[in-house]
Amino acid sequence: MVREIERKAVSGWLVLPLLLAVLVASVYGFVMAVSAPVPDGWTILLWVVVFIVHFIVWLGFFIINPNEAKVLQLFGSYVGSVKTAGFHWANPFYSKRRISLRIRNFETTRLKVNDHEGNPIEIASVVVWKVVETAEACFHVDDYNNYVHVQSESALRNLATSYSYDSHVEGQMSLRGNTAEVAAHLKTEIQDRLSKAGVEVIEARISHLAYAPEIAAAMLQRQQAAAIIAARTRIVEGAVGMVEMALERLNQKAIVHLDEERKATMVSNLLVVLCGERAAQPVVNTGSLYQ
Repeated sequence: MVREIERKAVSGWLVLPLLLAVLVASVYGFVMAVSAPVPDGWTILLWVVVFIVHFIVWLGFFIINPNEAKVLQLFGSYVGSVKTAGFHWANPFYSKRRISLRIRNFETTRLKVNDHEGNPIEIASVVVWKVVETAEACFHVDDYNNYVHVQSESALRNLATSYSYDSHVEGQMSLRGNTAEVAAHLKTEIQDRLSKAGVEVIEARISHLAYAPEIAAAMLQRQQAAAIIAARTRIVEGAVGMVEMALERLNQKAIVHLDEERKATMVSNLLVVLCGERAAQPVVNTGSLYQ
């Protein structure tokens, strides 16, 4: 396992004046050696070698922008990573690979998968991520950008099969009803897959969720029926409570005494009034209680 080694590179502003001085000295020495009355071949060769070495040393300069790193390698061996922004100098034989540490995000393609109940759905997600371990990003995977995309879609596909699109049982988690919990699960699952590539997942959430077109109409009718049943259940529960309260209050106040048959009639009438879809037409009883 290759782990990140953070290095401090030499400031380029310290090396630059020295190289400029060597450049002036090498040019001056070469000109003086050539223009001498009796040119010395070895002296001329020496200044040529100095100039070539000086040119190679110039290749050691590099610039690091904010939220960026350079991974240094020497003939295939990992040397370290420089993360400090600025103008630097390092061994000119180091290869320097740029790695962005900026926060990035992408949206997965819309995947067609089956949910926990086997219903075909369309799902997509947005993943926000960044590189935190430059050595792992460079050497543990071939292309960390492509790795993030492929593994994120794989995690999303696995997540979709773990939950139902909608919950039909109280307390059951679903993709549509528990967005925060599902997003946390998705982030954890993606992070588990990307940790070996030196990537940190900052946020992951579902950006698109829908039934597949071939069952969308049928599922819409199912949702409408479930909503109607739920509303009717709530109405009946409320109506029964109101009838119970009315009978109890009549009994407490001793306003009127009803036998079981009259109580049943009153309950029936109240339920019709409270549960009916249309407003009831009142009928005024001008006779006695039993007429």
